[in-house]
Amino acid sequence: MNYLSVENVAKSFGELVLFENISFGINKDQKIGFVAKNGTGKTSLLHIIAGLESSDTGQVISRKGITISFLPQEPNLDPNLSIEETIFASDNLTLKTIQNYEQALLNMEDQEAYQKAFEAMDAAQAWDFETQYKQILFKLKLDDLNRKVEMLSGGQKKRLALAVLLLSKPDLVILDEPTNHLDLEMIEWLEAYFKKENLTLFMVTHDRYFLENVCTEIIELEEGQLYSYKGNYAYYLENKDARMATAAVELTKAKQLYKKELEWMRRQPKARTTKSKSRIDDFYQIKERAHKRRNDHQVQLEINMERLGSKILEFHKISKSFDNLQLLDKFEYVFKTGERIGIIGKNGTGKTTFLNIMTGDLPPDSGKVIVGDTVKFGYYTQNGIQIKKGQKVIDVIKEYGDFIPLKKGRIISAGQLLERFLFDGKKQHDYVEKLSGGERKRLYLCTVFIQNPNFLILDEPTNDLDVVTLNVLESFLLDFPGCLVVVSHDRYFMDKIVDHLFVFKGNGLIENFPGNYSDYRAYEGGIDKAFSNAKAHTEQEHSTKAEKKQSTQNQNSIAQIANDTESNVSWKEKQHTGNLSYQEQKEHAKLEREIAKLERDKTEKEQVFLNPELSNEEITEESEKLKAIITQLEEKEERWFELSSKQEGE
Repeated sequence: MNYLSVENVAKSFGELVLFENISFGINKDQKIGFVAKNGTGKTSLLHIIAGLESSDTGQVISRKGITISFLPQEPNLDPNLSIEETIFASDNLTLKTIQNYEQALLNMEDQEAYQKAFEAMDAAQAWDFETQYKQILFKLKLDDLNRKVEMLSGGQKKRLALAVLLLSKPDLVILDEPTNHLDLEMIEWLEAYFKKENLTLFMVTHDRYFLENVCTEIIELEEGQLYSYKGNYAYYLENKDARMATAAVELTKAKQLYKKELEWMRRQPKARTTKSKSRIDDFYQIKERAHKRRNDHQVQLEINMERLGSKILEFHKISKSFDNLQLLDKFEYVFKTGERIGIIGKNGTGKTTFLNIMTGDLPPDSGKVIVGDTVKFGYYTQNGIQIKKGQKVIDVIKEYGDFIPLKKGRIISAGQLLERFLFDGKKQHDYVEKLSGGERKRLYLCTVFIQNPNFLILDEPTNDLDVVTLNVLESFLLDFPGCLVVVSHDRYFMDKIVDHLFVFKGNGLIENFPGNYSDYRAYEGGIDKAFSNAKAHTEQEHSTKAEKKQSTQNQNSIAQIANDTESNVSWKEKQHTGNLSYQEQKEHAKLEREIAKLERDKTEKEQVFLNPELSNEEITEESEKLKAIITQLEEKEERWFELSSKQEGE
């Protein structure tokens, strides 16, 4: 069933043509991800589909009777309403019924009104919806229902608008960067929600795991052409590569044919037959194909980076709190050469505060931060670039100089630098205020990189960047030789860029984990399973006195697992150094995760022997399993110590 059709739509601003003759359809139950470069009109197209903006030509036709809800990047909410009033201000009848029921609960003296509200809840089958409504608010951290919208942060407003949208149960949901301002836990919950709900989605997002796990189709707008891929993000990547390879072959053939036809053209006399004129017309078409240039620039910036000395950055018992909120509690860490650290954690746990203390922008309450003499920070903040009225893109870069020094004594001009960051000659002379949000972020990244930092600090660098720019940024960061610290909720980005994490748990607790985000999620799942198994075993043993004694032993086992878990948080005393090769560093980190898992497996297996009902055969069988675990553990520990000795230069 077709919900909406986009027919020959075009949009331009003055001489800037965003897109033209765009046509596609959205059918019931489709979950479509829309991919395009920044500045090509993704948000404008969403506004046209949602009816918030008109197109220059063409039309958008929606099925009669369907409801369409749109989540913009910057929601427009009534600042005078509270969170609860904003939610209940929608036209959803079930929400109105729930609102009446909750008001009746506050005035139980009026039994007649309460009974009427109760029966209305039954009639509307609103009980399950009420549970879902409260779960959504809980997951999106919107628990203070009386707080006014004007008092909310930008992120809280975005989450409130998302909650209103989800609760309105529209037929078609249009989303513009839905994961911005959500922490990792919220993103994973929203991802699971969209997967299980029978919703029709059309969205723009830079979160590639979100595209991978939610979308059933990808539509890409590239150089004015639409390409549709009936699959998830991985399918899109695979088939786009195949399409580009085919296009490259066709381009080569066109160039060869052009060369042949050009020779023929040069041999032709002035008087031409009808046949030759037809061939001449064909020649100009061939010429156009042969000279087609793909705008696939790669950001290649060979930074003339100052070499880092032996002392880089040291945290000594750093503490920081605001009022009663403890963000850092005697945190200690010594950064080594080549560190690539990702920082994750819920909103409000102190991630940005930590970065500001690193750079000296914020003093700690206690403790000492020591910065090496050779360290030059490059700090990309969430505030973005400061726009000056009347300033052009090229002027922003020229503030740092007309020429930028590169390695081996080479230089490039400010204009050449911008070209490498996907700003063509025409775009360089645009006013900065005319740039899209993603283009401004790209320009801001450029200003950070050209200052030749040797210690990069990036606070949510992926927000508002398109998928194409993200791939380019990742390629640059993978080759960056200095230290790197990144705060990001982009799981795909973190998996690709960092090799260990600082996990901000709240209340000043920071877990140092040796691995990327996916490694950490797998590790967390193992911990949860160990606790779950031990708890289930404990609850099974509770009737007789002997069983109560067994329960006590099992409770001790649970405590031991907890202790082991805590020790695993900080057991990695030594960090990667240049004495290990890249592969050895990866092996070292992997061994740490495997050893931690084997230690948990060993603890779980030892618990089995506490069961007095085990037969001799079962004891023998379990003993063999335990022996195998211990053997593996000893082998991996031996290799770990071997690598640890090497990295210390022993």
